[in-house]
Amino acid sequence: MPQQEQEFEESVVLSQGACDDCGSSDALTEYSDGHTYCFSCGTPRKGDGEASTAPSKRASNLFNAGEYEPLRGRGLSEETCRKFKYRTGMVNGVKQHIADVYSSSGDIVAQQLRDSKKNFKWFGNQKEAALFGQQLWKAGGKRLVITEGFLDAMSLSQVQSHKWPVVSIIHGCEGAVKDIKANLEWIESFQEVIFLFDNDADKDVNVGYEAAKKCLEVLSIGKGKIAQLPLKDANEMLKANRIKELTDACWNAKEYRPDGIVAGSDLFDLVQEELKPCDADYPWAGLNVKTLGLRINEITTICAGSGIGKTTACKEIEHSLIKQGETIGIIHLEESLKKTALAMMSIELEKPLHLQSMDTSSDEFRKAFDATIGSGLCYLYDHFGSMDSDNLLNKIRYMVVGLGCKWVVLDHISILVSGIGDGDERRIIDNMMTKLRSLVEELPFGLILVSHLKRPKDKGHEDGAITSLAQLRGSASIAQLSDIVIGLERNQQDPENKNMTILRILKNRYSGDTGLAHGLVYSKETGRMSEIPLPTSESAFQDESGGGSDGDY
Repeated sequence: MPQQEQEFEESVVLSQGACDDCGSSDALTEYSDGHTYCFSCGTPRKGDGEASTAPSKRASNLFNAGEYEPLRGRGLSEETCRKFKYRTGMVNGVKQHIADVYSSSGDIVAQQLRDSKKNFKWFGNQKEAALFGQQLWKAGGKRLVITEGFLDAMSLSQVQSHKWPVVSIIHGCEGAVKDIKANLEWIESFQEVIFLFDNDADKDVNVGYEAAKKCLEVLSIGKGKIAQLPLKDANEMLKANRIKELTDACWNAKEYRPDGIVAGSDLFDLVQEELKPCDADYPWAGLNVKTLGLRINEITTICAGSGIGKTTACKEIEHSLIKQGETIGIIHLEESLKKTALAMMSIELEKPLHLQSMDTSSDEFRKAFDATIGSGLCYLYDHFGSMDSDNLLNKIRYMVVGLGCKWVVLDHISILVSGIGDGDERRIIDNMMTKLRSLVEELPFGLILVSHLKRPKDKGHEDGAITSLAQLRGSASIAQLSDIVIGLERNQQDPENKNMTILRILKNRYSGDTGLAHGLVYSKETGRMSEIPLPTSESAFQDESGGGSDGDY
């Protein structure tokens, strides 16, 4: 036997205190023969206080205290505790559970101490420690179960009469992947590996399940499975005498697939469901013919130059959705709540209330309010200007999940990012669009987005310039991540047609039908945008700017 192990073999722990060598307040352990060992800096000293010249041995740094006895409160037998080297004893006057942890070569290299308040302390060399219980099982078996806690491994092994290999990670969920990687060769020798981590379904994040998924990604494809329990863990199942459910959970564990991977053979029920062409209609027949309507889980982007009528067109869509009984969320970042509300009521009354409010009776006014803004189908966000993407997404998520909004109108993305600090508009819009696309895919709603256009070189959009995807301002991601893109074209200075707008479909992922859709004409008397046929002449607008070519209308 090595000299130092002989010298220290029979000593027991007396106390713990401060280390003069490294300054640790509680890592220095004093033994009954007078020698000390610091578990922080690793310095051993003989009883006379001189530094030992012999290398420290692992066995000398561990506790010999404790007895194997049943843990009645846990439902664990003395046999189980003895098999897993799990003792109960007094350490520094406190009753502790003392668990021996072995190396892959079969040596006891570390111990975990646990008191009645679930405070844990480690002694020895954790770096050499294998999985708890690993020394009991030969490599190369058919099935291995890995639990999150020591008592859970002991519980499952006990109910299986210690016939099937069960081990536990030693560093909890945060260190689970590291534990698996450190023992990967041994784990991979089994045909099937089942992770039986804690069920943390009562928390915001099921930490045990998420940790199990990360561990499975380390293993060979098809080897790993996840077992899930109705109670928190295997020991809780044992205490509740739900033995069959515990063993069934392991036998019926599901093979792991990374998120998003679906077997085509599982999709028959999905594909045989009748596919609706749309979930709601636009207010204009020509647009419905071209796009086949509005659909949830899609982004529809409406784009135009400044002052062309994007917001006015959006309000027509918002009003139409409410009249169809749809619940909508409205985020207009360039106007007050009052202006938005009056505009919606104006459409209902076919009277611009900001100009003709004195001609409206209180009864008409109330009916218009109840039919639109006050219908219970409309929620507005009170904010002006820019905001960060996470704040915006939280507001949209609440509108959809908390308030039941099926459609959200965001007007507009250009001002949304205008005040954000670092000035890299393209990167900010890319990030924003990616997050919006992910949210639209995740939640059951459709997003109607408004975007400005860059000014063309030859003539401006206010002079009737033709819209294109390349003109979307800030980032190509707006076009790439949208399902439908609708361009609005109007010549503000045309004396005859300045109130006429042309709708052009720039992108149509659903049906592929692009090009001119129809015209709209704005009435100053009613405040409405009404559908009209497309112009038949070569030029829809007279170009008074003196530059550029006629539009291909």
